[in-house]
Amino acid sequence: MAERKIAGHHRGIWANLGQFTLQTVQVFFVGLTIGMERTVLPSLSEEFGVTKGAYLFLASFVLSFGLVKGALNLVAGSLADRIGRKKVLLLGWLAGLPIPLLIYFAPNWWWIIAANIFLGVNQAFAWTMTVTMHVDLAGSHQRGLAVGIDEAAGYAAVGLAGLGTGYLASFYDPRTALLLFGLTVIGAALALMIWVQDTLPWVHAEHAQMKADGAHTGDDGAHWLNIFLLVSFRHATYRALCQGGVVNKIADTLVWALFPVYFRANHLSLVQIGWVTGIYAMVWGLSQLWTGHLADRIGRKPPIVAGFSLLALGIALTAATGAILWWSAAAAIMGLGMALLYPNLIAAMADLAPPLWRGRALGTYRYWRDTGYAIGALVLGAIAQWAHGATPAIWATAALVALSGLWIALAVEESRPRHTRRRSAAEQRIRKGAAA
Repeated sequence: MAERKIAGHHRGIWANLGQFTLQTVQVFFVGLTIGMERTVLPSLSEEFGVTKGAYLFLASFVLSFGLVKGALNLVAGSLADRIGRKKVLLLGWLAGLPIPLLIYFAPNWWWIIAANIFLGVNQAFAWTMTVTMHVDLAGSHQRGLAVGIDEAAGYAAVGLAGLGTGYLASFYDPRTALLLFGLTVIGAALALMIWVQDTLPWVHAEHAQMKADGAHTGDDGAHWLNIFLLVSFRHATYRALCQGGVVNKIADTLVWALFPVYFRANHLSLVQIGWVTGIYAMVWGLSQLWTGHLADRIGRKPPIVAGFSLLALGIALTAATGAILWWSAAAAIMGLGMALLYPNLIAAMADLAPPLWRGRALGTYRYWRDTGYAIGALVLGAIAQWAHGATPAIWATAALVALSGLWIALAVEESRPRHTRRRSAAEQRIRKGAAA
């Protein structure tokens, strides 16, 4: 059923197709920006002074990214509720400008770490805003689809960028390839900002509609610390969803930091590595076009649990096999698992969060989720360095992902409104907790 028009802003994807499409293009550029690092930099880390076997130092560029992106996700959500989504998105793109320049002129790996601090700012502000704006524009009945489209465009771009820069680096100087690629992408995104509209008016329209319908709308005055504590620790479903976010980013850290080195040690070329990691990201991205919508129909929990199971299977298959065909199949399985769990973790959070502090709730979730990059860099880098190889880190990640899926299966309450009769009581508990 189409949602009613209030305050001149009709919610729904079709009713806002122009702005929704523009945000989809924006998130595609966001994905290209992070994806350009995924094949070339880890594979060529020795050229930046990283000695062979120094896995912890190698992973430090993901550590800097994760710490900054995680913390600023929290800031971005609160800031967006106060000053608007568009201004935060613009700040994210401005922060992206130094990234290709730092990589191009880098005399050592510390410059790459610095570049990834700016990448963390860019991704925290820009990607947080695209997904928030997509959700703002869509109706509640399309929330999973909206998140799925956002993540599909972003991670398809991650895969394409990893593959494309792998080819460019094999024909041209890798630094020059990343410089031209990065500046072109970020410049195009900034140019398109002229046509972006802020979506806070749609948030206020949703709030007005809920009040008109007699629904609980949440307290806009809820303190950010109360919201953070509620989402992080006090509510069992929120808590389980947050840990799931952390663990899926630990798995993605494995792909980003250690898979290229692992495959390079097993004699794959840059182009072949680009294909394997690109399959993972593209299957993840494109499959989200239907996995988010699937959860709108059957509920959030079944796809999330299935996704963690497939992700663990694909990671284990990577460690257990030794040929590019098997690795490519494992990458596709991992991508499908990510597609099932990733947008639906966000959609489940958005289901429960009242509209007036949805940005802060999603910001808290994204804080924990992307801090998973930092945790993954420390844990997986330490395991690989201690074991003198990446294989034990791969097995450890598979076990961690399986346990995370089990936690969600046991602890999470279904959040999709049409699939639970206790949602009203759950919402009351959440709002009382935030107001406390």
